[in-house]
Amino acid sequence: MLITRRLEFDAGHRIPDHGSQCRHLHGHRYAIEITLAGDIIRQDGDPANGMVMDFSDVKALAMAHLVDAWDHAFLAYAGDLPVVNFLQSLPDHKTVLLDCVPTAENLARKAFAILDAAYRDTYGNHLRLERLRLYETPNCWAEAMRE
Repeated sequence: MLITRRLEFDAGHRIPDHGSQCRHLHGHRYAIEITLAGDIIRQDGDPANGMVMDFSDVKALAMAHLVDAWDHAFLAYAGDLPVVNFLQSLPDHKTVLLDCVPTAENLARKAFAILDAAYRDTYGNHLRLERLRLYETPNCWAEAMRE
């Protein structure tokens, strides 16, 4: 069985080597869709009876492991020194340094790796992260899937 939970967050980034406006500092209202696979729990008296995972637990784990860290942060490539140095000059600025350029593809890959460990077999029902879709805009997204 597959279940999906969608969450949204705001973050800034830039693609330093890009030839268009994406090389400038800008932000997005990102949406993330988390698709989990697992067995339906069949245990009388269990609050998750009939579910793969309670949707509120899907959200809570995503918030704790990813969304709270990335929401209203600037997602910066550690090698983008002009931006990193500028952000470090701002007191208490929320910056997430990444080892890759923060494209939708790389962010989806990173998010998948972070959340994969958080969800793995949480309920004892072979639960696993199957797919993560990260929308950069309503019409553009990247998708990371279990191989």
